[in-house]
Amino acid sequence: MAKTIVGLFDTFNEAQNAVQDLVEKGFARDTISIAANNATGEYTQSPPSGEEWSGTATGAATGATIGGIGGLLVGLGALVIPGIGPVVAAGPLIAALTGAGIGAVAGGLIGALTDIGVPEEEAGYYAEGVRRGGTLVTINAEDGRVDEAIDILEDHNAVDVEQRASSWKQSGWTGYNPTAQPYTPTEITLEREQYRTLPSTRATEAAAPSARPMPSQQTRRDSSVTGGKETTLPVIEEEMQVGKRTVSGGGVRVYSRMTEKPVEEQVQLRTEHVSVERRPVNRPLSGADRDAFKEGTIEMAETSEEAVVSKLARVVEEVVVRKDAQERTETVRDTVRRTDVEVEKLGGEQGQGTNGFGAYDAEFRQNFMRTYGTKGNTYTYEKYQPAYRYGYELTNDARYSRKEWSALESEARRDWEMRYAGQGAWEDIKDAVRYAWESVRGREPRRASL
Repeated sequence: MAKTIVGLFDTFNEAQNAVQDLVEKGFARDTISIAANNATGEYTQSPPSGEEWSGTATGAATGATIGGIGGLLVGLGALVIPGIGPVVAAGPLIAALTGAGIGAVAGGLIGALTDIGVPEEEAGYYAEGVRRGGTLVTINAEDGRVDEAIDILEDHNAVDVEQRASSWKQSGWTGYNPTAQPYTPTEITLEREQYRTLPSTRATEAAAPSARPMPSQQTRRDSSVTGGKETTLPVIEEEMQVGKRTVSGGGVRVYSRMTEKPVEEQVQLRTEHVSVERRPVNRPLSGADRDAFKEGTIEMAETSEEAVVSKLARVVEEVVVRKDAQERTETVRDTVRRTDVEVEKLGGEQGQGTNGFGAYDAEFRQNFMRTYGTKGNTYTYEKYQPAYRYGYELTNDARYSRKEWSALESEARRDWEMRYAGQGAWEDIKDAVRYAWESVRGREPRRASL
């Protein structure tokens, strides 16, 4: 994985020499950037007041000095950064400074530096250094070449920005302010003379780790620890915390509406009719007839039945709406980061367990041939070397250095499966890890039983 290294220089010549050295050592031109304060106009003509512009070296008026950088790096341009003033820049950093449009400063120098991984506070130190007339160099280097890049920048007098910032604070500086007035050419000249006339300060700064990879992926080196003092490198590890929240997953809405439908029933109805009939008769008068022989009125009423409708509501069905809850177990997978500190003794007599990995490589290779080498062509030392290296690293890990194998195996397994799952299953490589761990600790290694 590539790391970004940043170095601040008091003079453009020092920065240019560092860039030249990086290119000669084989670092790709398109991974190196430079940004220099040009308030004095010594590198290129400034854009008109209140305007910003950016272009290649052929499109801007460039002096011989800055033209040399134009031949080394990709893209060369000039722009005005609020709080800093006129700046010339080259390399990938120019794109971050100008943003989406030509000359449009997106977040200033601090924004460009934080985009490549520089902490905001430290980015403020670098921006203030450029504001005071300094020159910034960044290099994107692979892991194996980080130390080499740092050495090159320090060989050309990269300053210790933390020590320099401390010096500024003693003079009343409280932090980088993008709205502050840029330094004038006279102020920049005085600032440069201040450090040019203090060789003892420059020597101290050059001895300190002035050019560094970003803290999130940093290779730390400190040459300033002397007897009676100590430095602490924190081992930071992220923990994954999983919570729960309620989310909508759909549902059911039940409506109740009134509808009508035609119905019919059969009913028997009775109707009465009165009829009058005259019949001729010839018979003697009887007693009943004598009683009826007088005036009178007879009435007879007719009746009929009609259908009468009434309605009775009855419950004929029930619709039940209920909600059932079920629980399930879900596995949440993500990645967490941690910083690993590898301890390697430099120079002098090396104690047990402090040799570099290379000192044990031959022994690990022999163990591989005895343990795995006879199992076929698919088993190679290169495949198992990460396991031996991991066992070696465990001895330098404060979490495991004082534990027995039985106590640390489960935790080491989780760590391996999280960080190196693609390099082999734990059951396949655990014997190689244990052998390396016991060998470096100076114990009689346990032989693998296959």
